Amino acid sequence: MIKIVRSNSENKDFIFLVKQLDAYLKTTDGDEHEFYNQFNSINTLKHVVIAYLDGQPSGCGAFKHFNDNSVEVKRMFTTTEARGKAIATQILTELECWANELNYSSCVLETGVRQKEAIQFYKKNDYQIITNYGQYKGVENSLCFEKKIKR
Repeated sequence: MIKIVRSNSENKDFIFLVKQLDAYLKTTDGDEHEFYNQFNSINTLKHVVIAYLDGQPSGCGAFKHFNDNSVEVKRMFTTTEARGKAIATQILTELECWANELNYSSCVLETGVRQKEAIQFYKKNDYQIITNYGQYKGVENSLCFEKKIKR
């Protein structure tokens, strides 16, 4: 059974999952890990979603204010054991609903070009590739996406 919970970045299960995410990204990002890591602080995330599979923390995601119309999706992760069960889609859908409730009209995000599964996941969930924004402008390893969420 999958349970989705809204929380914030002080949640111990979220912190536990982010440590696993960071370890994974350190291997896939290689030399660029420190560049990306500086943008991934969880200290100020007020909008966090955690997925529990059979009572165990199995996935997470978050968003933060990007501009008056958009939030930026951050820290999406699913444990190895929980992959293939549509948990990430449930997390992302919950984040989009929450952002919509707060009157945001779109979600933006960045992922690395080496994150093939993530790229396919976001495309499958109707995210469109956009020009790299902010700190990702001109970064060849970054791919930015956006999805309109206003209903």
